[in-house]
Amino acid sequence: MSEARSWIDFDHRQLSIREQCRLLGLHRNNVYYEPVPESGENLRLMRLMDEEHLKRPHRGSRQMVDFFEDQGMTVNRKRIQRLMRKMGIEGISPKRRTTLRMEGHQVFPYLLRGLEINRPNHVWCCDITYIPMRLGFLYLVAVMDWYSRYVLSWRLSNSMDVDFCMDALENAFSSFGRPEIFNTDQGSQFTSREFTGALKSQDVAISMGVIVESCVLE
Repeated sequence: MSEARSWIDFDHRQLSIREQCRLLGLHRNNVYYEPVPESGENLRLMRLMDEEHLKRPHRGSRQMVDFFEDQGMTVNRKRIQRLMRKMGIEGISPKRRTTLRMEGHQVFPYLLRGLEINRPNHVWCCDITYIPMRLGFLYLVAVMDWYSRYVLSWRLSNSMDVDFCMDALENAFSSFGRPEIFNTDQGSQFTSREFTGALKSQDVAISMGVIVESCVLE
């Protein structure tokens, strides 16, 4: 069901749907629009691409075409590009700008180079991964103690907003205290004012790298 439909009272006795749309500033097409789910074939392609991306994250859309051809499947590159965008994955390779930062978000230096991590609560890290489901997919965020590899907190979401990351972070703080250093990549969720503000309020040193090495969720 579209979000616009949830704002309309279809059984209202005094206001017609047309009038409710006018008052809410909605176009009636938005009220009647039903999102079309991905086909079973596309979901299967997305699952295969996700598995291949976890094994060989350097593969871009062209190499995904080659991958499917090796499996005896012919898939149009534009189709692969659209599905990869929907999944939020791309090939990891040297680029002029490896990370696109959200305007207004501060990026912090990487603090772990040459650092010996030798005790719990010395360094925590956080990462987001994609989980294929039978009828779609979800995003999983987890907060992990780098030394023990213990997952301190995790949350699932069907969108990549900051809220589920904040829930996981706050739960980790309430259950396990705080680390000395918190390391993430430069994703917009982790560079947001909400996320970095929560770390600063706990006097946690913030570390950011382009890729969270040794903290990838599998």
